[in-house]
Amino acid sequence: MTALQVERGAGTEPEPVVPLRRNWRFQALWSGAAASMLGTMVADTAYPLLLLAMTGSPTLAGAFGAVQFTVSLLLGLHGGALADRRDRRVILIVSDAVRVLATLSVPAALWLGRLTVPHVLLVAAVLGATVAYAGPVRMLAVRSVVPPSQLRQALTQDEVRVNGASLLGPPLAGLLLGLGRAVPFVATALSSLYALATACLVRFDGRPGGAGGEKSGSMLDGLRELGRNRLMCSVLGVIALINLAGSTTLLPVMVLLRDNGVSTTGTGLVLAGEAVGGLLGALLVRPLHRWFGPGVLALLVSGAMVPVLLVPYVSASPVVLFAALVLLALGVPALRVMLDLLVFQRVADEVRGRVIAASMTVLMLGVPLGMFLGGVLLDHFAARTVLGGVAAVLAVALLGMAAPRRLRTAGW
Repeated sequence: MTALQVERGAGTEPEPVVPLRRNWRFQALWSGAAASMLGTMVADTAYPLLLLAMTGSPTLAGAFGAVQFTVSLLLGLHGGALADRRDRRVILIVSDAVRVLATLSVPAALWLGRLTVPHVLLVAAVLGATVAYAGPVRMLAVRSVVPPSQLRQALTQDEVRVNGASLLGPPLAGLLLGLGRAVPFVATALSSLYALATACLVRFDGRPGGAGGEKSGSMLDGLRELGRNRLMCSVLGVIALINLAGSTTLLPVMVLLRDNGVSTTGTGLVLAGEAVGGLLGALLVRPLHRWFGPGVLALLVSGAMVPVLLVPYVSASPVVLFAALVLLALGVPALRVMLDLLVFQRVADEVRGRVIAASMTVLMLGVPLGMFLGGVLLDHFAARTVLGGVAAVLAVALLGMAAPRRLRTAGW
């Protein structure tokens, strides 16, 4: 019997679980999260392009993402702690409202001819803060309105949201910016407004569980909880390793495409292979979880990256690199859903916000570190050499992780 089924006495049949497609609370919250994610992906492209047009400085254009990411990373653990201490629904509503106001300030300043670089960077900081506080809550909210028996299906649908936004966001930002400087920011504000509306209209249990003593715990309790759970710690380590390796290979792939005379538009289309692979990989979540235990699945998906990273030694054509990125991302949705399931299966509700925030922080750290490492390596080695080196290091690291029997024999 699931948590949402109700017993009405001996001999009475439990109420049937509503199919996920007819669960309007989940679908509404999911659509709000999808709108928010799409707006984020549009903004991540549109703001740097706006700064580049305003100043002509690539450094200032890159500063938007740097500020947003840094603030989100610094406040991430506190956001998780707040989600375990305060009403989660209130946190979500306030965060979305602040996001709408901050985003609307940009087109308003453009129309008044008063937009400045400090203004845009301040908006970047505010948006980073809203991600830190709304991120864990939105994940908990979407998952709180489905019964445990449908959690894997709900998480799989959530993977479509993430990868679909990654695929549509950048080209949509360019299209909207071509219609006018203010247009992408108005569109982003509207998407945030829709997310705010769903948070206001859909009621979910926003009260953290557990006793008051837990609510006064440290914001580092999420990291401690992960450290105590060896399976979750190992799975998170594998996914973090994939993030680090994937980020390190991004610049070498771009260099290979440039050396082959591929245009910037063509490069963007090739890099979209990762999002396409994620969308296709959402279809593989259920069979992969059925065929493999969590530890074996983590090792197989990460191990499959090693030969894929060596593909450029055979061919570096745009079509081949696109296919390689698709293959690289196919198993990632199954890993993300697996980590999410483990959090909800093995972590008490009163510390889930902190565990989710800790997981997000660990995974996010690999992105800038990998980008920096890729740039440093390219200063000394050819792009193919960098990819081969990453593949070799990844293989050695995975062999070390696979050596303990604990991960290989772990079950659901």
